[in-house]
Amino acid sequence: MKARMPAGFGRPDMNALMRQAQKMQDDMKAKQAELEAAEYTGSASGEMVTVRMNGKHEILGITIKPEAVDPDDIEMLEDLVAAAVNATVKQVDETAEAEMGKLTGGLNIPGL
Repeated sequence: MKARMPAGFGRPDMNALMRQAQKMQDDMKAKQAELEAAEYTGSASGEMVTVRMNGKHEILGITIKPEAVDPDDIEMLEDLVAAAVNATVKQVDETAEAEMGKLTGGLNIPGL
């Protein structure tokens, strides 16, 4: 004679899973809004050029120290601005990836 298993034994509660998924989605939306509103700063060459950016990758400001400006070497200034922008973008992306990873438990969710 075989023992009967109670109903639902070994199967996940779909309602609980849906509630967990909804909570994770809500938490992710809130974190995304927080990250987009945050301000990040990156710089190049000992802060000769500094860039401020929000989490949407919008540049809020660029500060250039006077000693970074050499009319005979505009290319160097262009390189410093590009390096500072790239450093700031990297900071935004790494912060977003780390913070969202905390919420998803390391799951690779497309679009994040």
